[in-house]
Amino acid sequence: MTEPHNATFGGGCFWCVEAALEQLSGVESVTSGYAGGHTPDPTYEAVCSGETGHAEVVQITYDPEQISYDALLEAFFTIHDPTQRNRQGPDVGTQYRSIILYHDDDQRRRADAFIDELNAEYDDDIVTELEPLETFYEAEEYHQDYFEKNPTNAYCQFHAQPKIDKIRSKFENRTV
Repeated sequence: MTEPHNATFGGGCFWCVEAALEQLSGVESVTSGYAGGHTPDPTYEAVCSGETGHAEVVQITYDPEQISYDALLEAFFTIHDPTQRNRQGPDVGTQYRSIILYHDDDQRRRADAFIDELNAEYDDDIVTELEPLETFYEAEEYHQDYFEKNPTNAYCQFHAQPKIDKIRSKFENRTV
């Protein structure tokens, strides 16, 4: 058995990204948090202010023998619009930007190549940021598994459920 690997992505509200990516076989856990900014130990309220530089992100722990980093990239780009700068749907601000925080040079190369391929498919430029992960800060407990704990929440139904449905449809033979 191989050691689990990590990937860190931000594509809007972490509740939605977490709920969607948890559907994939080979994903062992998805943790909501903050990264990409300059403020140590940020809180949700501080990140929402837009002054910390952090984005809402998820850190995925996955088994590379069951799901590849490239498959995670494909899923990530399936559930958000990488041409929207500093926003996804109703969520606006730098904390909702599209960002990949790579853990090593291999992830950087794979993500860069994936973005290059996507640029040919979109009319608008891909604005997804690609940066090394410095520090991942786990979000407060009430943000973890938010969709699972609040499935009837209107925001979750309107924004997270469609992302889950996209993953289940596009990756139907690779979901749990």
